[in-house]
Amino acid sequence: MNRQLLQILLLISSALNVFANGSGEDVSVSAEDKKMGGVLVFARSGDSVGLDPAREMDGESFYATHQVFDTLVEFKIGTTDIVPALAERWEVSQDGLSYKFFLRKGVKFHDGTPFNAEAVVFSFMRQWDGTHPYYEYGPWKYWGYMDMDSIIHSITAIDEYTVEFKLRMVDAPFLANLAMEFASIVSPAAYKADPEGFSFKPVGTGPFKFVSWSKDSDIILEKNENYWQPVYLDRLILKVIPDATARWLALRKGEADIIDFPAADDLPAMAADSSIQLIQQAGLNVGYLALNTEKKPYDDKRVRQAMNYAINRDEIIKAVYGNAGQAAKNPLPPTMWSYNDDIKPYPYDIAKAKALLAEAGYPNGFETEIWAMPVARPYNPDARKIAEIMQAQLAKVNIKVEIISYEWGAYLDKIGNGEHKSALFGWYGDNGDPDNFLFVLLSIPAAEKPASNIAFWRNEAFNKLVVQAKGTMNQTRRNQLYRKAQEIFHEEAPWITIAHSVVTVPARTAVKNFKISPTGLRVFKQVWLDK
Repeated sequence: MNRQLLQILLLISSALNVFANGSGEDVSVSAEDKKMGGVLVFARSGDSVGLDPAREMDGESFYATHQVFDTLVEFKIGTTDIVPALAERWEVSQDGLSYKFFLRKGVKFHDGTPFNAEAVVFSFMRQWDGTHPYYEYGPWKYWGYMDMDSIIHSITAIDEYTVEFKLRMVDAPFLANLAMEFASIVSPAAYKADPEGFSFKPVGTGPFKFVSWSKDSDIILEKNENYWQPVYLDRLILKVIPDATARWLALRKGEADIIDFPAADDLPAMAADSSIQLIQQAGLNVGYLALNTEKKPYDDKRVRQAMNYAINRDEIIKAVYGNAGQAAKNPLPPTMWSYNDDIKPYPYDIAKAKALLAEAGYPNGFETEIWAMPVARPYNPDARKIAEIMQAQLAKVNIKVEIISYEWGAYLDKIGNGEHKSALFGWYGDNGDPDNFLFVLLSIPAAEKPASNIAFWRNEAFNKLVVQAKGTMNQTRRNQLYRKAQEIFHEEAPWITIAHSVVTVPARTAVKNFKISPTGLRVFKQVWLDK
């Protein structure tokens, strides 16, 4: 994070003195000395696509699924440290090819059926085994993005409360991957009863039970009284309010307790309101414009480089991110280990862009499309506005841009299938590992449709480096491989990297013990309300 941005954040946090109540202090709560319970309303910019965590890949869906489901291991709240969840402990073989998990006893799914090893095997096998009776209810997107077919050799229930995963190869991020949403454990009974409807009536073991979903309005969840950890809220409502300023008004009027993605212009008013706390953290994210290399003219590296020279990132950040954005030059955020700060960013250079376009055979430019997301995300608070700024900037090098958008679920499906010429998108790290950016977003396996590599960039040299990095537990060696991979990415320019954002979560001061997750989730099981 640059020094100016850091100073601004420190001034805001100092003025509000909110971190003891928000994300900065680890607050211990108990039934004896804290006021708990009540209904918390979280206002967000868009709705979930579906509520089966193995089928979806977007943050809006995961906001809900994370409350309903558990994983074998999880990230300690506010960190990417791996801690026990449905598995009380685990053992890893000396060769790194076997992971044995010892499961928590006495846990039940929300439908009353018991959690056990068979449920774990079912939850993974439906994504992996092509002969499994429920495999056809995919696509299992994240499973493919993580290339799990190449990693897993077998998944076996040793006994009622022991599961063993055997791997085909060493995979350094494997344990962290099991804390991700796609690795959630579902109720086999509920799934078998209605596999098509499970995405709309999910059943897990998580801290909150599903009650109802009114599309584009709200998802209502209630406390799981039998959860294996204390849960304080009686009810959690995820409410859709697409407009950022409308979310702020709902917060100010007490119609919402916590909101997502405030507009930069509204932050000063929030900071001045004594009833509001601003909980902030540098985001583990990147926003970008992916150039579809399967379509002309983006199959030519010179055109992709020209696009990078033609975009003035500083103008975009000033207009859209305000003080909460930092220009991006790499696909990794600068807070992540292995970030290659030696790489020089593409400068804003109209003459260079025109020269490269002429060299590539486009002296008079060309016509193209920029697809813009319909929802605000932490890496891109206003995609339409960014697209409009890019449209004006690219016109200076004779590139004529049409802006296109779709409903969020359709947008995700279409870019995953490569229908776009270029598309605004981004990523929030799922597990604190560079693999989750470089392999998941840019590898050759990730370009298989439905793709997470929506540039459909297939570079053998880059792919070899990130695969080698996955296959070693030596972090020094992994660091070297990832730094080299970023050099190839910069030269080949499959994206126009735009920005990394500081994540700001405004909340009423009555909201206690909320911590921002580095992985972009919103975690509420530890949150309580001061009445």
